[in-house]
Amino acid sequence: MNKQSNIYTIIYIVVLAVVVGAALAFAALSLKPLQVDNANADKMKQILASVHITPDKADVISDFNKYVTEQYIVNSQGERIEGNAFDINVSEQSKRPVDQREMPVYVCTLSPNDVKYILPVYGAGLWGPIWGYISVNSDGSTIYGAYFAHQGETPGLGAEIEKPAFSNQFNNLHLFKEGRFLPIAVVKAGQAPLNGEDKVDAISGGTITSKGVASMIDNCLGGYTKFLQSLNNNQQ
Repeated sequence: MNKQSNIYTIIYIVVLAVVVGAALAFAALSLKPLQVDNANADKMKQILASVHITPDKADVISDFNKYVTEQYIVNSQGERIEGNAFDINVSEQSKRPVDQREMPVYVCTLSPNDVKYILPVYGAGLWGPIWGYISVNSDGSTIYGAYFAHQGETPGLGAEIEKPAFSNQFNNLHLFKEGRFLPIAVVKAGQAPLNGEDKVDAISGGTITSKGVASMIDNCLGGYTKFLQSLNNNQQ
């Protein structure tokens, strides 16, 4: 075949495209299990961060299995339902009506008499999704710790939600006042919340992201109201 002809050029390009495409597809399939493992390990690390545990990279999975002693799913009535908690897509669930949600619970045992309940939250910031994990003491009200992350918030502004200076403000705050669920308010420094709920200071210059954190806590943790109340009842 004449290598200078148009037919040869077309055949060459088609063959090259097929070979490269097949190589890329093979690489993607080969790397997918590793990508899934890395994503799962990162999720475990974030869950542990909400209870102030920061494992070394090599110890993430072993520490997760050590401290997270139980996982299950609850509905809006606080009842356990069938399913794998770790596989629940919290983004999708957060958009459903509360009475149709499947909500994960991670039980963290720090010591035989020190159990925390870790609940995921998901919402929207200024430039994209934000999410996190909030750990609650066995009284169902007192926050033990919190971890927040984002996809594309502005460095030095909204991105500050991932810093301990912001998340540590949630330590020891309460989700219930006089038996009523009141999500943590995120307000400007010096301002008081409207309904007497516990509060944290918003990120300076990150108003929309701060409001997003408050909104996702209200939306997501509100679905756990009955479950949290049941924890409190078990303490009495």
